[in-house]
Amino acid sequence: MTAAPEWRLVRHDTLPSTSDACIAEAQAGAPAGLAIQARIQTKARGSRGRSWSEAAGTLAVSVLLRPKARLAWPLLAAVAFHDALSLLPKHAEALRLKWPNDVMLHGRKLGGILIEASPSAAGPFFADDGWLVIGFGANLASAPALADRHAACLAELGDCPDADALVDRLLKSLTCGLAAGERDLREAWLARAHPEGTWLEVGTTQGVVQGSFASIAADGALLLDVAGTIRRLTSGDVLLPQGA
Repeated sequence: MTAAPEWRLVRHDTLPSTSDACIAEAQAGAPAGLAIQARIQTKARGSRGRSWSEAAGTLAVSVLLRPKARLAWPLLAAVAFHDALSLLPKHAEALRLKWPNDVMLHGRKLGGILIEASPSAAGPFFADDGWLVIGFGANLASAPALADRHAACLAELGDCPDADALVDRLLKSLTCGLAAGERDLREAWLARAHPEGTWLEVGTTQGVVQGSFASIAADGALLLDVAGTIRRLTSGDVLLPQGA
């Protein structure tokens, strides 16, 4: 179990990147519990080096942790994010998690998580100066037009609070998740994800792997049924069929 910190939320109207700002504070020795929110990001970063510009009405926040032991951080962060965005039962039902930590609406990406750690965080335990920065981003009022994929926004499900209110919800969800630790974490993630048997295409460094979603391992690895053989994948870019 990792104790939940006392959150210190700093809000900005505009920042290049909340994660870059949080990492700079971490490297300068800031204690755990720092949360940096930007109502607009001008150089937002995503997984696999993707970048984009965000307009107002987008949730963007990064948090700093200094854990002493490892957890399945992508699972914990994704469950907390899903819960924060699930304002009503219809949100909880419509929003699905895509491995490892995207939030999807009818097969289109609504939000995502970027997790970065210090070099001293390698191995099963974090060094005393180790840090973990988790960045959260979600489309609230509108969805951007992207060249390589379709996006969604929370407003498609009806009126939604502003980003400030949802960041407050997210920090509370993270506190609950950190207090629970790994207890039932895998089951919680699976309950919020696309169903078993969903056809997936996973882009890896060795090429594209196709198969049906079997489950996830306790450490968060993807288990993919490829022609009757279970493949274990620890990284990759997952494509879901539209509407999943």
